[in-house]
Amino acid sequence: MKSRLLLVLLGFACVVLLPAAEPTTAAHPPVLVSVHGAWAGGWQMKKVAPLLEAKGWLVYRPSLPGLGEHFHTARADIGLATHIDDIVNFILFENLHDVILLGHSYGGMVITGVADRIPERIRRLVYLDAFVPENGESVMTIRRTGAPEIEKMAKDGFVIPGWVKPDKPFPKDVPHPLKTFTDPIVLKNPAAAKIPATYILTVDKGKQPEDDDFFAAAERARARGWPVIIMEGDHVVNWRQPEATAELLNGLR
Repeated sequence: MKSRLLLVLLGFACVVLLPAAEPTTAAHPPVLVSVHGAWAGGWQMKKVAPLLEAKGWLVYRPSLPGLGEHFHTARADIGLATHIDDIVNFILFENLHDVILLGHSYGGMVITGVADRIPERIRRLVYLDAFVPENGESVMTIRRTGAPEIEKMAKDGFVIPGWVKPDKPFPKDVPHPLKTFTDPIVLKNPAAAKIPATYILTVDKGKQPEDDDFFAAAERARARGWPVIIMEGDHVVNWRQPEATAELLNGLR
């Protein structure tokens, strides 16, 4: 009888001492994966990331093959498909879902290809002063008439503009594989067209949107029914205006 009573009391004690169940979270935090532009790296979102994280975001800013901290692995045979594959695999291996996928400048080519491959993982596309390609287009065929001649910047399979210099301090722009500009994008998944998208056109102070190098891309976005946001600033607002960029992106969560 005593042993049975002891067991009952021990059982009661166990029930009482069990920790309460953890409360269920009401919502998952927004997830941002940013894809930088040509010559750059994930470092260009380094100032924006902590501002968004302070607002509850999860921010990933990978650098593309041959660029950023991976510049020592650069090869002339790195093409657009290489960069698309890299971001697709990044999202899959990190097991990310409901991704807000941002592409800056050349990064618009990459995120368009990623959305075509894994549309089920993407919640929204954000084009930040970026290319919006159609199937079969490349950077070389889509660029604005009168834009700087990329061919004159090319050397040994890389595009090296005048501002890309080896003696600059880190973080810095580095030579960009030319093949990523000449490769046409291949788009064949109609599900990608159903992903909501937003275009952000950055316009230098005192200039008109029509004078911006990416105005045609913004007009293409508008024709698709996407919201187009005009932001005052130069082409790299994510590096030079991190607070304003973070505030704008936070409104898209």
